Amino acid sequence: MNISIARLHNRKPLPAAPLAGQGAVSNADVTNRKNLLLLIQLRWLAVAGQVLTILVTQYWFAIPLPLTEMAGVVLFLVGLNIFSLLALRGNRRISNAQLFVALIFDMAALTTQLYLSGGASNPFVSLYLLQITLGAALLAPWSTWILVVAASACFVFLIFVFQPIALPHHGGSDLLALHLRGMFICFVLAAGLIVIFMTRINRNLRERDAYLADLRQRSAEEDHIVRMGLLASGAAHELGTPLSTISVILSDWRQMQSVKRNRELSEDVAEMQAQIERCKSIVTGILMSSGQARGEGTIRTTIRQFLDDLVQEWRVSRQPSKLDFSNGFEPDEPIVSDTALRQVIFNVLDNALEASHDWVGIAAERQDEKLVFTVKDRGPGFDKDILAGLGQPYMSSKGRPGGGLGLFLVFNVVGKLGGDVSARNTGEGACVTLSLPLAALTDGGDREA
Repeated sequence: MNISIARLHNRKPLPAAPLAGQGAVSNADVTNRKNLLLLIQLRWLAVAGQVLTILVTQYWFAIPLPLTEMAGVVLFLVGLNIFSLLALRGNRRISNAQLFVALIFDMAALTTQLYLSGGASNPFVSLYLLQITLGAALLAPWSTWILVVAASACFVFLIFVFQPIALPHHGGSDLLALHLRGMFICFVLAAGLIVIFMTRINRNLRERDAYLADLRQRSAEEDHIVRMGLLASGAAHELGTPLSTISVILSDWRQMQSVKRNRELSEDVAEMQAQIERCKSIVTGILMSSGQARGEGTIRTTIRQFLDDLVQEWRVSRQPSKLDFSNGFEPDEPIVSDTALRQVIFNVLDNALEASHDWVGIAAERQDEKLVFTVKDRGPGFDKDILAGLGQPYMSSKGRPGGGLGLFLVFNVVGKLGGDVSARNTGEGACVTLSLPLAALTDGGDREA
C-alpha cells in the first residue's frame, strides 16, 4: 500500500480535550491553564471564607475589625480573579511565572488581612503553609523556594508589625479557648482546601500522563509507517529499471515478423505489455505517495466524481465477480484528492476482495459534514484478536484473508485527516467504515499541526 511519507511527518498531534480548538497550544500550556483555573476556584473559596470569618468575628464574637480595609482586600481578590478569567479566555500561553505571580498576590492579600487582625498571633497565620503547598504542586522548584522565603519573611514581618485588635475583656482561659477555636477552623479550612486541590491536581497529572502515553504510541506507529514507506519507495526505484527493460524487449518482440504473423503470440505480447504498464503505474503511484512526485499527486474534482472514478478504476483493475456500488453522497462537494487517499480506499477494497471473491458491497453517503464510506464483504469476517487490536501494527491474521497490516496503515492515514475507521462482523461477513471530515478533503488532507 502507498502511504505519503510527507503527510505522516505532518500528522496533527493529539489534542488536549479542554482546548481542542487551539491547535497551537502545547500540552504544558494546557496543564498550566487547568492549574490557573483551579487557583481561581480556590480563590473564590478563599473570598467566601474570608467574608464569613470577618462577619463571624465582628458580629458573633464581638471583636471589632477594620472592616473597610479588609473589604478592600476582598475586593482586590475578586478583581484578581476576574483578571485571571480574562487571561484564560485569551490565546496567550500560561507560564510558570504567571502562576508564581498569582500565588504571590494571594500571599500578599493574606499578609494584609493578618496585618489588620493581630499579625502573627492570628490563628489563621498557618494558612501560609497552604500557599506553600500549592506552590510545591504547581510551580518549578526555584519558584517554590522563593515562595518559601517570601512566606517566612511575611511571618517574621507580622511578628513585629501589625495592627492589634481590641479583644473583649475575658479571662485568659476564654482567650485561649477563642484562639483554639480559630486554630481549629483554620485547620479544617486548610485541610479541606488541600484535599480538594490535590485531588484535582492528581487528575490533571493523570490526564497529562495519558496524553504522553498516547504521544509515545503515535510516535511508534509513525516510525513503523515511515519505515514501510521508505522500503516501498526504495523497492519502487529498484523495480523501475527492470520494468523499463522488459517493456523495451516486449516492444522489440512486437516488431518481429514471426510474432506479427502469430496472432495468438502477438496478443500474449500485447497483454504482457499492458501488465508491464500497469506495474509501472503502480511504481509511479508509490513514488508519488512517498512524496517524490508530490505536485502531480493532487487532483481537483468533486466527491461524487472522485468516488465514481475510484470505484471504476478498481473494478477494471481487480475485476471482482460482483460489485454493488451505491454513491448516495448529496449534495456534492468540490475536493482536492491525491494518491495517498486513493490508495487508502484501494487497500480497504483489496482486503474485502481477498476475503470475498464473489461479492463486494460499497456505499458512500453524507452525514452532516462527513463523508462516510462503507465496504462490506461476505467472507469469514475478522478474527476476534484483530478486532480487539484494531489499528495496532503487526496485527496480522496470517491464514485469514483480508485482515493484514493494511488496516493499520488505513487507521493512521485516516486518523491524520481527522477521521475515524470502524470495523465489525455482520454475520454474513465483515464491514469497514471510513468517516472523513469534508474540511480535510477540501484542504487536500494537508492539515498542518
